[in-house]
Amino acid sequence: MSETVEVAMRRVEIEEFLGLLGEGWPGFDVRTPAEFEKGRIPGVRNLPLFSDEERAVVGTLYKQEGRQEAIKQGLEVVGPKMRGLVEVVEEVAGPPGQEGQEVLVHCWRGGMRSGSVGWLLELYGYEVVSLQGGYKAFRRWVLGQLEDPPPLVVLGGATGVGKTEILEALRELGEPVVDLEGLANHRGSAFGGLLLEEQPSQQHFENLLGMALRETRKAGRPVWVEDESRMIGRRQVPNPVRDAMRAAQVFVVEAPLEERLARLVEVYGEAPQEALVEAFRRIRKSLGGLRTQEAQKAVAAGDLRGAAQLALEYYDKAYAYGTSRRAPETVHPVEGAGPAREMARRLIRLSRELFHEELV
Repeated sequence: MSETVEVAMRRVEIEEFLGLLGEGWPGFDVRTPAEFEKGRIPGVRNLPLFSDEERAVVGTLYKQEGRQEAIKQGLEVVGPKMRGLVEVVEEVAGPPGQEGQEVLVHCWRGGMRSGSVGWLLELYGYEVVSLQGGYKAFRRWVLGQLEDPPPLVVLGGATGVGKTEILEALRELGEPVVDLEGLANHRGSAFGGLLLEEQPSQQHFENLLGMALRETRKAGRPVWVEDESRMIGRRQVPNPVRDAMRAAQVFVVEAPLEERLARLVEVYGEAPQEALVEAFRRIRKSLGGLRTQEAQKAVAAGDLRGAAQLALEYYDKAYAYGTSRRAPETVHPVEGAGPAREMARRLIRLSRELFHEELV
């Protein structure tokens, strides 16, 4: 069902659509819940015209018996839902004629589903703007963002040095930052998913990353990212972004072992013992059978510091190996420790010197 319903609503390209969304226009994705869950435009709400099952039935009818029969079935399904659709939009956007009466809609290709919902909402009195090409156009735009990332500067350092806190401090000080682990909802190790909700789908992770890169381009300066391996949990850093990270300048923050252990115990100390034991099992091949048993016993005994120290034996070696594979002239050790904001200020000074930029 790809033919467009003729309505008066305005159709815009992706940049204008995202701009309106950023200005606060409420956006509605009228695809099915399954389509929405797989990947969506960040900031839009799901307003499904069909359920997953209903769309399958209508789509099958379209293929087997033609457009007219599919439309009849679609009308039969949608008719009882029309009031509910309007009420959901009204709850979010407010009633037509008041502040927030403009709404954005899109479907997969900007065709019949968004046209139908747009017609209904315009009939009710809203100003409706739809996305030309739908979600499919957004995905093309995302892949373009990922294929051509902005210049990057990498924040490195062994596990436990506080890179996430430093990144946040850099952001607070006005630096362009993309938090890959935050977007992936994972801290990037065998322990990285503990105490966190489920990761986004790979497609939606890419969508979030594309949007984040769009925002940081506006600064016109290299974008800070944390040093990551190819995978963050079960989500893969897109190859062009990963390649840009590998070629970028990297500042390797160092911190005393005791400080690192204390930070790891603070971050993971509330995790269930069985989850910690399972995480050690996942790195058994690299850590070794004996050390894995020692670590699991330490967890069972409540000695989280001892367990963390055993984990660092593996992660420190792995990080040192990864750093050694970089071009030496791109690696810049940053000795010393201190509060995250203090380290962030120091890194800003060092990066400005490296890139010959003026401090502002």
